[in-house]
Parts: sequence; C-alpha cells; structure tokens
Amino acid sequence: MKVMALDFGSARTGVAVSDPTGVVARPLGVVERAGGEAGLAEVVRLACEQEVQEVVVGHPLTLRGERGEQARAAERFAKALRAAVDVPVVLFDERFTTDLAEQSSSATPEDARAAAHLLSSYLEWSGSARR
Repeated sequence: MKVMALDFGSARTGVAVSDPTGVVARPLGVVERAGGEAGLAEVVRLACEQEVQEVVVGHPLTLRGERGEQARAAERFAKALRAAVDVPVVLFDERFTTDLAEQSSSATPEDARAAAHLLSSYLEWSGSARR
C-alpha cells in the first residue's frame, strides 16, 4: 500500500511517499502554506499524482504526550484534508522527527526529510500492527 506522509507546518509542510509495497519512505518535497486553499489543493494534487492509498499527518504532541497549539493545527489540517481526498487520513505521533531530520545531512529540504522520518516510523509501526 502506497502511503504519503505530511510533516505539517503553518509555513512549510514536508511531503514524503512510500514505495508501492509500503516499506521504503522517500522525501518528495515541500508544500508552502498547506493549510491554505492553494496549499491544500497542492497536497490533494500530490496525493492523486502519487496514487497513494493513505495519508499520514504528523501529530506534534508535546514530550508529555499532550496536545498543544501545533497539534490542534495539525488536527484542523487533517480534518480539511479528509474532506478533500478519497483515502484515509490518519494522525500519527511525530515527536522527534524534526530532530532526526536536523541530524541528517542532505540536499533535500529538512521538512521533507522530517516527513520521511515520520513515514518510516509509521510504516514500521503499521507493519508490526498488522502482524
């Protein structure tokens, strides 16, 4: 199953996709202002173009697992995305993905690397949950 992950941010949202088997994650790019009308349309376009069967939105809980303003913003974005696409949209804890992206060096934008880390974690978790 091909999955797309979004590391949502008010300015930039990192995008990553898996291979068709849902095993390997790769950064795809960045969508500017994904919470706005044009940004949401771009996310929908990418989901269709990539033929994904599920979208994962990073849920930035606090270190204590609580919902702060960023988590609520991601929840609002996920709700809007659910209304715009015909595939499941799920929230997944993204704690530490930005830290991991900052530690890895690459020409790929940091937001896209964070989305790839988020997707890798999700794929690992969902694969073990199916076993």
